[in-house]
Amino acid sequence: MKKIIFTKDAPAPIGPYNQAVLSGNTLYTSGQIAIDPKTGELMIGSIKQETQLIMENLKAILKEAGMTFENVIKSSIFISDMDNFLEINKIYASYFHEETAPARETVEVSRLPKSVNIEISMIALF
Repeated sequence: MKKIIFTKDAPAPIGPYNQAVLSGNTLYTSGQIAIDPKTGELMIGSIKQETQLIMENLKAILKEAGMTFENVIKSSIFISDMDNFLEINKIYASYFHEETAPARETVEVSRLPKSVNIEISMIALF
C-alpha cells in the first residue's frame, strides 16, 4: 500500500506526480529543484543558494513523513555542470553526519526541468 506525502512547506508538484510516496517503511521523494514553496517561483541564483533551497524542501518532505536526513539511505543528484560539484557537495554535506551519510550518485546531465542547475531526489527508510 502506498501513502502520498504532501506538505505546503515544499513546492507543489507541477505535473502528474507527488512530492513523495511512502510504501511500507520506504519513502521515495520526487526530484526537487529550486522552487520557493511560499511563492511557487523558481529561484536560480548561485549554485549554493539553489542547493540550500532544494535541501530545505527535501527536509520539509522528510519531516512530513515523520523522518529526518538520518533516515535517508540513497540520494541522486543531477547537475548541469560537474564544475559545481565541490560547492554542491559542501552544502549537501552540511545536512548529514559523514559517518552515517547515505549512498549517493552525482551525475552531470545535459538539461534539467526548467533549465535549472541541480535536481536532487532521495530514498529514506524508517
